[in-house]
Amino acid sequence: MTHRLSATDQAHHHHHDEHHDHEHGSGVLAVVRHALSELFGAHSHDPADQVDDALEADVRGRRALWVSLLALGATAAVQAVVVVLTGSVALLGDTMHNVADAATAIPLLVAFGLAARGANDRFTYGYGRAEDLAGVFVVVMIALSSVLAAWEAVDRLLNPRDISHLWAVAAAGVVGFVGNEMVARYRMRVGRQIGSAALVADGLHARTDGFTSLAVVLGAGGAAVGLPWADPVIGLVIAVAILGVLRSAVNQVGARLMDAVDPAMVATAREAICSVDDVRGVRQLRLRWIGHTLHADADVVVRRTLTLAEGHEVAHHAEEHLLEMLPRLAAAVIHVSPEAAHQDTRTSSAA
Repeated sequence: MTHRLSATDQAHHHHHDEHHDHEHGSGVLAVVRHALSELFGAHSHDPADQVDDALEADVRGRRALWVSLLALGATAAVQAVVVVLTGSVALLGDTMHNVADAATAIPLLVAFGLAARGANDRFTYGYGRAEDLAGVFVVVMIALSSVLAAWEAVDRLLNPRDISHLWAVAAAGVVGFVGNEMVARYRMRVGRQIGSAALVADGLHARTDGFTSLAVVLGAGGAAVGLPWADPVIGLVIAVAILGVLRSAVNQVGARLMDAVDPAMVATAREAICSVDDVRGVRQLRLRWIGHTLHADADVVVRRTLTLAEGHEVAHHAEEHLLEMLPRLAAAVIHVSPEAAHQDTRTSSAA
């Protein structure tokens, strides 16, 4: 007996939507207020309050991308003005990094749009994987940032250049660092809350560009005290530091592509199912992320004397328990097997 349920049909999610609308209001001002509170960390999102509705998660992901796109666009515009006034090659490279970082929001927005489409006979799980593929693009961009940072550093080391208005260059670098770090924190916070590995990786990308902005500041400081080699040397150090960020991004995106989940989440799901009356154990339990939604598939062992209707109720209750314990769960498929077919299943599953 197999029973399937979509999380978006549950009253629990409708209640969450009503609560969220009441809390944050509606309209453009509400969106701006919510985005600012997320950006500066004033809005509380403890693990117990994580988003449990796929539709709202999609809206929040899009909002994070649009806000960060505008923020990084403004940052790059300010730096471009300073580049024209000072002729700083280092700042020009940093400005281009910020433009590229802002541009990574575009494929992610496309991916979120595809993920919102319904499943069909060709893509029976929907288009959520488009988000994970966009994460691969972000990883490539981080690697490219490291290569470009190293290239620029070596070029400046071999071909030193004079920089005018050092104070303006340093100020623009500070703007770049602060802008990128704020966007990085915002993207990663929302990405973790909605379960989007691609958005987390994009936040890490913003952080790498913040490092390059910091290199501009330190390089300007070095030039101010008569150390023209400080800028390229610091640039090389930053290029190496970006490799550390790249490793974290690869782990995030690679794990998602390999259907990895937190083992603690699996333990929570097993405990939720086993807490249902008449469940004798869990023969098999699989969880996977598709985009920023979680899907579950379980084979549950029940008392062999249950009727078909009673078995259906057990499966339905197991789904309800899963939805309660796994907030980002979008769908669950529960197969019910009689106890006689699988002896000592509870013990073996716990092991």
